[in-house]
Amino acid sequence: MRAKRRTPWRDNLEAAAGAIVLAVLFKYFLLEFYRIPSGSMQPTLYGTGAPLELYDRVIADKLSFRLREPERFEVVIFRYPLDRSKNFVKRLVGLPGEELKLENGDVWVRADESDSWRIPRRPAGVMQGQWRRLACDRAGVRWRVEGLRGADAPAWRAEGDAILARGAGALRYVAQGEGPIRDVYADGYPPAVAARLAVPPRTGANAVGDLRLSAEVVALPGCESVAFELEEGALLHRFVLPGPAAVADARPRLESVPRPGRRAGGEPRSATADAAWRLPAGRALRVTAQNLDDRLTLALDGEVVLELEVEPVAWQDSGLRVEVEGEGARLADLEVARDVYYTQGTDPGPWRIPEGRYFMLGDNTQDSSDSRDWARVTVAWDGEQASGNARPERMDGPVLGDTNPVRVRAGASAGLTFLRDEWGEGHVFPTAAEQGPQQLAPDPFVPRELITGRALASLWPISPGLGVWRPKWIR
Repeated sequence: MRAKRRTPWRDNLEAAAGAIVLAVLFKYFLLEFYRIPSGSMQPTLYGTGAPLELYDRVIADKLSFRLREPERFEVVIFRYPLDRSKNFVKRLVGLPGEELKLENGDVWVRADESDSWRIPRRPAGVMQGQWRRLACDRAGVRWRVEGLRGADAPAWRAEGDAILARGAGALRYVAQGEGPIRDVYADGYPPAVAARLAVPPRTGANAVGDLRLSAEVVALPGCESVAFELEEGALLHRFVLPGPAAVADARPRLESVPRPGRRAGGEPRSATADAAWRLPAGRALRVTAQNLDDRLTLALDGEVVLELEVEPVAWQDSGLRVEVEGEGARLADLEVARDVYYTQGTDPGPWRIPEGRYFMLGDNTQDSSDSRDWARVTVAWDGEQASGNARPERMDGPVLGDTNPVRVRAGASAGLTFLRDEWGEGHVFPTAAEQGPQQLAPDPFVPRELITGRALASLWPISPGLGVWRPKWIR
């Protein structure tokens, strides 16, 4: 018996059907592409809006979370619990079963009331992406020479992007407004982008104590020491490097001491390197000093050489100095960066996270709808009831189109109520039919089953004119 002859249209139809099935399976089980619509994760992920219109295009890994549980500090994609028709992208900071609070810009967690609060440490890859170079640092020279000592001490002078420190003296970083270093919205962006950002209100209000200072140091032969100083409230953190002219057994050291002329600080703390070491004369060395989550770290050419735990500080009035003793040194590519500062939301916390639930924050909490603020509104009418995302109408809040529920007048009638429920479905009913006042309740957690993927990489945008090159792995 002869087989039926296959026709070209049938072959094409089968190929198209197979391609559609493979595409659906690929999207559902493996990878999916998302466009970041807002600035809630900036500058980790761009969503700048007008006038720049820079939006990251993100690949989401949908397979990993089918094989394992999400981990703290991963950037995850999930269906928004109060409107499941929408996908959100946030950083996972709180795990099931623990208690969490935001204090002094940091995330604090503990197992229960009998446990002590602690700051969970971020992996190095995550932290590298969260350091934000200060916008004012990139706008021009932000250093002021002070405290030159000695009759023959010449004035320090700038040479291109470097400062030649001849003799003993110091440099102080000049923050915007001559005040402490704050959480300025534009920090972390290329200068051309920072200058054109649409900045929301109430930004730059918080002093940031978690800072990183980095510079390329070339010590002159007669240099006795180079010290980086990070001021934090009542404490002064000093990172001291012996120069070529220091005594032979000198060692790098860290010091955390009460800050002169300020409120009473804690007990002095210090750490000294195990082996003698001095800055090499005439050779460039990258020196990085950072205060992060109550831990001081000194790194030389990217290698950590000293660490010191310090006391938490509630008052984070901050500043930076570089001090040189002896003949001097050349300081090039001075770079100042700050940590993410997690601002307080409408719900002050702390939060007890239920089992099977997670707590989410945007990296840019100045402009992020996340677990700090989520609330559920429930409305009953004519024997019906529905609940969804509570979005009150405010002058400084969501625009009218984002308000939920919305009540409008319809001619001479009492008006209509529009409510979008947690499934994304709309309800319209006479306002007069509402039974009792609407109910509002905080609803800050994301159920495990709504977490659909992990942000893997960004592919776009690319704008050389703005200094934007976004293809990267997301940490």
